[in-house]
Amino acid sequence: MDDNKNPFVDSDSKVEQAEQEQDSVENSEIEQQEENNELEEKYEELNNKYIRLAADFDNFRKRTQQEKEEISTYTKIEVIKKLTTVLDTFDRAQEHLKDIDNCDTVKESYEVAYKQLLDILKKMGLSEIEALGADFNPNEHEAITQVPTDEYEADKVAMVAQKGYKLDDKVVRPALVGVAKEKEE
Repeated sequence: MDDNKNPFVDSDSKVEQAEQEQDSVENSEIEQQEENNELEEKYEELNNKYIRLAADFDNFRKRTQQEKEEISTYTKIEVIKKLTTVLDTFDRAQEHLKDIDNCDTVKESYEVAYKQLLDILKKMGLSEIEALGADFNPNEHEAITQVPTDEYEADKVAMVAQKGYKLDDKVVRPALVGVAKEKEE
């Protein structure tokens, strides 16, 4: 009875199956295309966010740099304003010194200007680094020589060639010192 089998029925089911496979492939391609479109949209969105973020960061960097420069300029102006009072004192002293033969007046004028300058710098946070007789500290002292002495213990500062200064706790300039060593007999 297989001979009575209709050859067209079998081929119709094959055609139908092929059409279903074709539809499935087309649906898969459409889904793939939709997925690609979604990924491209997400990529564009993320790329735009990245570009905006990079631009914002660049603007922030420029603004910060400008603010630093403004603060630096403002600080310099404030320091100079305070120091001009010392210049005024020197100017007044110079005027008084024209007709003076007495050295005591010169000394007094000098001391007034020096004290005024020190007071301004102290108010701004400047302090002298204690050196003479202190333990040698490489963070605050710069050794320029060794001093043989009995007056100070070894590794103590026995001589100050130049004062050192700190602004608050930060060393502005280390003290140039001579470090004591035992005197050779």
